[in-house]
Amino acid sequence: MPTIILRHVSKSFRRGKRAAPKPPADYTHATEEVPSPYALDDLSLTIRDGETLAVLGPSGCGKTTLLRVIAGLVKTEAGEILYDGVPLSQIPMPERGIGMVFQNYALYPHLRARENIGFYDILRGQPDRIPERIRTIVEVMGVDLRYLLSRKPPTLSGGEQQRVAVARCLARDPKLFLFDEPLSNLDAKLRSETRVQIKRLLKHYRITSVYVTHDQQEAVALADRIAIMRAGRIEQVGTFRTLYDTPKSAFVAQFFGTPPMNLFSGHVYGQRWEGRGFNVQPIRPGLRQGQAVYLGIRPEHVAIGTEGIPARVEYSEPIFPSRQQLLHLDLHGQPCVAVVPLSEAISAGQTVYLRFSGEHLYFFDQESGVRIG
Repeated sequence: MPTIILRHVSKSFRRGKRAAPKPPADYTHATEEVPSPYALDDLSLTIRDGETLAVLGPSGCGKTTLLRVIAGLVKTEAGEILYDGVPLSQIPMPERGIGMVFQNYALYPHLRARENIGFYDILRGQPDRIPERIRTIVEVMGVDLRYLLSRKPPTLSGGEQQRVAVARCLARDPKLFLFDEPLSNLDAKLRSETRVQIKRLLKHYRITSVYVTHDQQEAVALADRIAIMRAGRIEQVGTFRTLYDTPKSAFVAQFFGTPPMNLFSGHVYGQRWEGRGFNVQPIRPGLRQGQAVYLGIRPEHVAIGTEGIPARVEYSEPIFPSRQQLLHLDLHGQPCVAVVPLSEAISAGQTVYLRFSGEHLYFFDQESGVRIG
């Protein structure tokens, strides 16, 4: 299976001079997209042989463009794409071995499901291979498609169309799987069931795969690694634990994780960080005197006690499966979220007292957004 390498790839759909995106002034809105004339802006990325890489990012950040560039469906204006060291432009389209599942499934509406799945074999003049392919696909996915084979796409539900689209992708003997938000049109129950089916086939085939999604749960469940994308660039690539525990920027810290990391704007004075209406001390050494710094802390590390930083409870959001609740707080006019046991009786309007443990604090340079330390 191929290793895919993208080096300094740029793609624009409108005229304009490339400009490095600046971080939002307020990282409480870090998931808002930064305007850029480039859909892909000097992007470099390596997708390892046999791995599933999820590409996660806000709407409009260039995820689908990236997928189409990898497939060779969109030409770039700069950079190179290599399949096992060979430039993509030198590989004829039929020899690339790409199986792609689109968000809207892209089935042929006038063909029955059987012909949609076996379209590749029909083109190659070997329709007798279709029954065996369908049998194998049914076995791998763990779902019976045979009752759908005589029906045309307009008569199928969204979930049924999605299964046929995945089956058609498998029937091409692909070397590379590309998924463009294939579950976004399904309801929650179908999405959960289909995620299991896709995980099963990815594990079975171990084919190099790129899975574009806006759903963090999908990315974590299906991928070996996750690439966080923003404004046409890759912010960070890593496993769930790497991205969650060691984010490289304030954007990754706030974008990745549910609920996201709390970030507060402030400055460093000696061994003290001072923000709006409260301060934290002692803090880690080595921060520059007077430096504008974002202080970050994950909601599960915000401790509630009888003394500390006062905050007003705006509302509580119960999470019944984990027996927890999210407290949405007003901390001197700044939003803050804390995770506490569901058994704690806390109501809207109540004042609670917060403690931030030094071992769980993150610091980000306010100008660049880059993590310090």
